[in-house]
Amino acid sequence: MAARLGAPGISGPMISQACATSVACIYSAAATTEGNDSEVTLVVTTDRTSNGPQVIYPKPSAPGGSPEIENWVSDSFAKDPWAGEAMFTTAELVAAEEGITREELDDITALRYEQYRKSLENDREFQKRYMVPVTIPQRRKDPIVVEEDLGVYPTTREGLAKLKPMTEGGVVTFGSQTHPADGAAGMIVTGEERARELANGEGVVRLLATGFARVAKARMPKAPVPAAEKALADADISISEVDVIKTHNPFAVNDAYFAKQMGVQVKDMNDYGSSLIFGHPQGPTGARLIAEMIEQLRLRGGGVGLFTGCAAGDTGAALVVRVED
Repeated sequence: MAARLGAPGISGPMISQACATSVACIYSAAATTEGNDSEVTLVVTTDRTSNGPQVIYPKPSAPGGSPEIENWVSDSFAKDPWAGEAMFTTAELVAAEEGITREELDDITALRYEQYRKSLENDREFQKRYMVPVTIPQRRKDPIVVEEDLGVYPTTREGLAKLKPMTEGGVVTFGSQTHPADGAAGMIVTGEERARELANGEGVVRLLATGFARVAKARMPKAPVPAAEKALADADISISEVDVIKTHNPFAVNDAYFAKQMGVQVKDMNDYGSSLIFGHPQGPTGARLIAEMIEQLRLRGGGVGLFTGCAAGDTGAALVVRVED
């Protein structure tokens, strides 16, 4: 990446931590910057989950020498190697333990879609604050220009009610969970003086704290809560002092549980939608939501933002920022 940008003399680590990748990348970049305020670190996250890679392992001892084949994405979604459960099962388990109903999940999903629609108003005025068009050249055809979300389907409360649960007697449907998607997102992490130079008078975003947590096996939707609590405690900020909350919520169960445990209203989170609606490219999902959070804070003149999300069956990651002049 550095070489293609014209800096062949530098490099950096490659970090992969499922849906916690963005927070892990920012944490790593901030640790580098703390040692040298003049350091400028480019964070680039990208992922392709709609059609992920197939890994083939040779197995000469198998009948006919047939290889073992692993679907890099869907196999992990279908069975967490540690807990042995599918990702949607983690949502069902938490819903059952917490008494979260099908109607509650459908209400949250419909609300998130309406919030997402707000980001499309006035010719996508809000999205254009942080999204840039990408041109993809083709050899014999005109270039493809990607400038907005693709694959987002209209969601209504009536339509959600018609969907069958993923499992008999369950509460999670295809509507109340996200879909595999592709994407890329980036940011620059540096010291305050350099940040103010790069900000062109728009103010700076101060990273206050990060938090990582792990919960019981196959209880992934619970993980964003202890991660958020750790980040808030490290920043010495209470949840009541947070102005904007953004969550990576592959399941509506996540937001139902978070709101209950943290004492916030579901309607006061994810004002412009979330990954539940626009999709789930694992690496950049958090970075996009953090960018949205920052722009929302800028629109209100600054303040404190909390991002938190789940990953990999039982893990959570969070960060707290302050946007200031």
